[in-house]
Amino acid sequence: MQSRRKLRFRLIVSFALFGFGLSALFAVAALYVRAKVEDQLVVSALQHDVDQAVENKHLHPDLPLKSDLIDAWLWSDRTIYKAPLAWQNLATGVYDMKDADESGRPRHYKLAVSRKYGLIAFVIYDISREDLGKQQLIVSLVGAVLLFSLLSLAIGLWLSRKVLKPVSELANRLREFRKIGKAEPLAPHFADDEVGELAHALDEYSARLTAMVERDREFNSDVSHELRTPLAVIASTTELLQGSPDLTEKLSERLKRIERASRQATELIEALLLLSRAERRGPTRGETTEVGKVAADVIESQRPQMRGKPLTIDLAVNEPVNVNAPASVLSVALTNLIGNAIKYTLEGNVRVEVGSGRIEVIDTGPGIKPEDAERLFQRGVRGEGAGGSGAGLGLAIVRRLCELYGWDVSMRPRSDANGAIASIKFS
Repeated sequence: MQSRRKLRFRLIVSFALFGFGLSALFAVAALYVRAKVEDQLVVSALQHDVDQAVENKHLHPDLPLKSDLIDAWLWSDRTIYKAPLAWQNLATGVYDMKDADESGRPRHYKLAVSRKYGLIAFVIYDISREDLGKQQLIVSLVGAVLLFSLLSLAIGLWLSRKVLKPVSELANRLREFRKIGKAEPLAPHFADDEVGELAHALDEYSARLTAMVERDREFNSDVSHELRTPLAVIASTTELLQGSPDLTEKLSERLKRIERASRQATELIEALLLLSRAERRGPTRGETTEVGKVAADVIESQRPQMRGKPLTIDLAVNEPVNVNAPASVLSVALTNLIGNAIKYTLEGNVRVEVGSGRIEVIDTGPGIKPEDAERLFQRGVRGEGAGGSGAGLGLAIVRRLCELYGWDVSMRPRSDANGAIASIKFS
């Protein structure tokens, strides 16, 4: 994952590095030019001076040796032994020499040598002052580099604050909208520049998003009203019919099935509306929902699916578990898990266990592959061997409901036998 830095930090660092690099490049170039020019001038001056001294001595042997530079010596091949030992074997040219003077102090000088007409001339050019000047120049350039770097840093701080002030203001206004719960136009508060363009684009996006939310809210309200009304009529009519004295047992059973289906449809509508609004709502009056009781009701509602199957279903409440959620939400989640277990188990047993802050649905069906366990909670994914006309949305709805209430839903194959275990761990 790439490291993310604030735009202001990147601006400051860019200015600081640019100032440092530019001043350092200038310092290196200044040192190079100075060294190059100095070396050319010194070499040229020394060579010209020593050649001129030899020419003058050759043309006027009776005149003393004269040099425009101080410290010059002239020996012949017979008297060269008088020269310092380090000079005696030097050929014509200019040499960079370091030694100690008579008082023992180190000295640095350029030595020009010329061998012509049996004469050997030496001219010394002391460059100690140039070395001192070079050191002073280096110190000055280092100081200039530091000064320009600090100046670039200060300019970067000032510019970043000035350039990013509108962006920070835009971000603050967006945070304020989240606090007050409604969006207000942003563009009038900003100049007609890039930030103003961004604010205008955000206003357009906010308007589209607000319109979409309003349409969704109206649709949810309409659906809630239009679906709940006929379901309420079905429930009340079924209740009245069940009170008839001449009701046969077969007809009573069918009315109970209608009642259960009506109740399940009402619970499903309520759960889906909660998901569409991303609204987490607990039971009324601060009450909690008993998981074992809801599981028992769901099991009874699912028994008609077991007809014609050599299948049994058991409920074991090892310890009471209560959750802060509506019974309708828990009922929708358990209906999908228990209904799937009954659907995929052709024979054997489905066991529902409640305890330790969780509920588990254990079946003896064909089971699932470990790599498919997480994939089954995706929309449109159905288990192997699924029949009927299902759309593969049941487990996806369970996952979304559990995420809304902070529960952990999972599915895994059984390790002791064929089948699968679906579980919800309540927070």
